[in-house]
Amino acid sequence: MERNFRLTGSMDFKRVRTSGKSYAHPLVVLVALPSTEGRLRVGVTAGRSVGGAVQRNRAKRLLREAMRSLLPTIRADRDVILIARQPLLDATYEQALAALEGLARRASLFNSSDAL
Repeated sequence: MERNFRLTGSMDFKRVRTSGKSYAHPLVVLVALPSTEGRLRVGVTAGRSVGGAVQRNRAKRLLREAMRSLLPTIRADRDVILIARQPLLDATYEQALAALEGLARRASLFNSSDAL
């Protein structure tokens, strides 16, 4: 995922986490909030419950890659946080992509003309 699509500041993470709407899946949790900058930004995180540093980084890479393929179809006015869950470590790319598509659909993140 390109850097200009990343949500990086701790205050931004905190704002989205506390004020955003949460959507859960066994592999990942998606939290979305209307953007203050008018563009799509995505933050990815994995807590210690996911595993050690290597496992957390693998989970975050998997989520970033799956989200990268969805970026052209997602509305550009949202801040989104993806929170990895422990079962994501055993998931394939296709399973992660399907989970994100389902969550994005539930959160109404797709452009109306690009709805899958």
